[in-house]
Amino acid sequence: MGIKLSSSNYGKSRVRLVRITRGEEAHHLKDISVDIQFEGDFEEAHTHGDNRKVLPTDTMKNTVYALAGQQPVGEIEEFGLRLTEHFLATNPQVRNVRVAMSERLWARILVEGQPHPWAFVGGRPEKRTALVAATRAGHSTQAGIEDLLVLKSYESAFEGYIQDRYTTLKETRDRILATVVKANWSYSLRDVAFGRCWEGVRGVLLQTFAEHRSESVQHTLFAMAGAVLDAFGAVEVIRLSMPNKHHLPVDLTPFGMENHNEVFVATDEPYGLIEAVVRRD
Repeated sequence: MGIKLSSSNYGKSRVRLVRITRGEEAHHLKDISVDIQFEGDFEEAHTHGDNRKVLPTDTMKNTVYALAGQQPVGEIEEFGLRLTEHFLATNPQVRNVRVAMSERLWARILVEGQPHPWAFVGGRPEKRTALVAATRAGHSTQAGIEDLLVLKSYESAFEGYIQDRYTTLKETRDRILATVVKANWSYSLRDVAFGRCWEGVRGVLLQTFAEHRSESVQHTLFAMAGAVLDAFGAVEVIRLSMPNKHHLPVDLTPFGMENHNEVFVATDEPYGLIEAVVRRD
């Protein structure tokens, strides 16, 4: 019985890029990590050690820096499109290029109430992400948010669930709802104001989380996803991952006190993980 290569891919991961665009009045900072993956005609490299069609991953890394040197990075989705177009144009053996990026968000330091033009402080804790996949027939662009930590202390309930002989969880109409949102959404268009749309999606997710009267994480997740689709016609589908970061009331009776739903212990593990993909009907 013979053997054959079923599929393969290769690339360069964790290419760190910091790009300063020095304007006349202010500098602009981009801090991103880039992962690149190729799929294509690379069978001979695996089966015969023939590297004539292999672009070194070190060259992939250098291409990131070279394209960043040619012009400002801009929005990370736009930079991903530039990278995929370059690799497809210069490598006929490549069928599919995937470029995944995450951006660390920096904020300007405030000096006497005004943002400093070239001094920065670590900004919001979440990361902005993007994934551009391209073939010779077309491309797809996704954007996203990771590590968006949110919590609400009111209008969150969980009751009416299955209870069997192993159930110890108490039903409640008043609990803390905390999660770390990971969101990815796909654009149906190429020409999108990526930065403005990303900020808008983030704002809708946060506002819906805050205002939604939650009966479960599932309930709020669907409301958040639906609000994004209602607000942004360019968003085709959205996937949300929301781990339930449990906050458990502490029993204060051993100390002769009653806990009026005010003292909690936050637990990291184990946790419930709720995920869903929501698209237009």
